[in-house]
Amino acid sequence: MRRALAILACLCVLAGGEYFAISKWAIRHETLNLFDASRQRPISVDLAVRRDYETKADNGFWKLPVAIISNGNTVKNTEYSFLANALAARGYLVASIQQDLPSDPPLMTKVGLPYVGRREVYMRCEANILFVLGELQKLQPNADYDHLTLVGHSNGGDVSMYVAKQHPELVSKVITLDNLRVPFVLNDRLKILSFRSKDPNFRTDPGVLPTPTQTSADGIDIVNTGALHTQLSDRGPDSVKEKIQATLDKFLRDSAASDLAPADTTQPMIANPGDY
Repeated sequence: MRRALAILACLCVLAGGEYFAISKWAIRHETLNLFDASRQRPISVDLAVRRDYETKADNGFWKLPVAIISNGNTVKNTEYSFLANALAARGYLVASIQQDLPSDPPLMTKVGLPYVGRREVYMRCEANILFVLGELQKLQPNADYDHLTLVGHSNGGDVSMYVAKQHPELVSKVITLDNLRVPFVLNDRLKILSFRSKDPNFRTDPGVLPTPTQTSADGIDIVNTGALHTQLSDRGPDSVKEKIQATLDKFLRDSAASDLAPADTTQPMIANPGDY
């Protein structure tokens, strides 16, 4: 067991070093200040893309897979660079959307209502995502907008799961970090990876997490990090972020096969808090 943990630690260090080097030299970041005139709403987007893959796409030799990152409540869209860089390093066009504005009503919890009364928030964020996708298609037409990867932390994870349920024809993978309100989508054609915290102040609502049987049947990977809720962002320690990157890299690598291929559910990546 000690040897296995030592090997995992070495892999995480190597992965962290790789992402640091790639993010510093090879990944282009750009801020898009968009405006949805139909809703009179500004939308800030942090774009990340690996330069060599972008060049291949521009020349028609590659189709960039697309990942959308949605921020958690009170966390900025720019505070998920460790995720954006990990995705961009694997050739993704990554758009981190600032889903909330200072002028938006505060996020409230209303017990007894579906999604504790936050459906309107999810619908607003869904509209943000669809608008950003439309703008990205103008900027980078050589990308795959039909097999989206949705990523989100906390409220952003709930948004990702909600959008995946509303648009199953567009979403192929969902990666959440401690989504608490929206139940997991049970669909064997949708790959899901979810990192969970261990935080007494943030508890998952009943019925959100799948049962062990559903997890096995639908290709859902759940990783218990043992970290605090807010540490599942750039605010977390490097040790947690590097291990999340290593797990994410394995998930993306294992699910990179043809979309027509069945999901491999024989070896779910269910980790214990002690591993983190």
